[in-house]
Amino acid sequence: MNEPTRIRLPIRLWAAVAALLLVAPTLVVIPLSFTSKRSFAFPIEGWSLQWYENFFTDQKWLGSLGNSLIIAALVGIVATALGTLAAMGLRGLRARLSATAQIAMMLPILVPGIVAAIAIFGMYLRWGLSGSPLGIGLAHITLALPFVLIPVGTALRGMDETLVRAASVLGAGPVARFFQVQLPILMPGIATGFVFAFVTSLDEVVVAYFLQSPTLRTLPVQMYSSVTIETDPSIAAASTLLLVLSTLIILIPRLVQVVNERRAAKKLGVVE
Repeated sequence: MNEPTRIRLPIRLWAAVAALLLVAPTLVVIPLSFTSKRSFAFPIEGWSLQWYENFFTDQKWLGSLGNSLIIAALVGIVATALGTLAAMGLRGLRARLSATAQIAMMLPILVPGIVAAIAIFGMYLRWGLSGSPLGIGLAHITLALPFVLIPVGTALRGMDETLVRAASVLGAGPVARFFQVQLPILMPGIATGFVFAFVTSLDEVVVAYFLQSPTLRTLPVQMYSSVTIETDPSIAAASTLLLVLSTLIILIPRLVQVVNERRAAKKLGVVE
């Protein structure tokens, strides 16, 4: 066994163990959503779809799911637009000022969630935004911005500026240069930012729990509230649906990218 193989083998084993630890809870939650009993007994003794039926017939669960999807979609759109503009603006600043501004925009990732939730809740009490869709949306946009800034900033660093300058020489204005030159190049990073912003809002529970109202709850908040009151296996069904939805949202853009790359490779092969 050569030296590189000896080094890679422990790394692969450690990665496999870490992946197993991350996936293990999922391997328990998904089967529990199909139990026929009103308890979280594992292994499963009987199988049933009654908890999925309860989820899709209970207005509390459906309403919270609808709230989460609507808020997450709006947060994804707004955070993606603002994060893209912020990344482009940071690129035009001096190096020291750009680094300082970027660190400031990364604070939502660095600050503990409970600290951010208390601070936002205190401000919202003064502004009258607590318990409103606008309040939760603005809070989630703030939390999601760093997850847009990172991929878009990475895409910007890999962009060839000579293309932009060439478009400028040919008479394209700032708007035309953005939509015709920069946007197509940045689209993978922008799409990745949208996915991360959407999933961040969809899964966020701490801030949403502080800002909830009797008529406005997101799905994670409903799940947390239910598990503190009763052990209803509908929570397992909700967890499974949320897991599947988040996974699909993350994987679909990657699958589309792979398909497009294969099609492009085939076309190049035909041309050659």
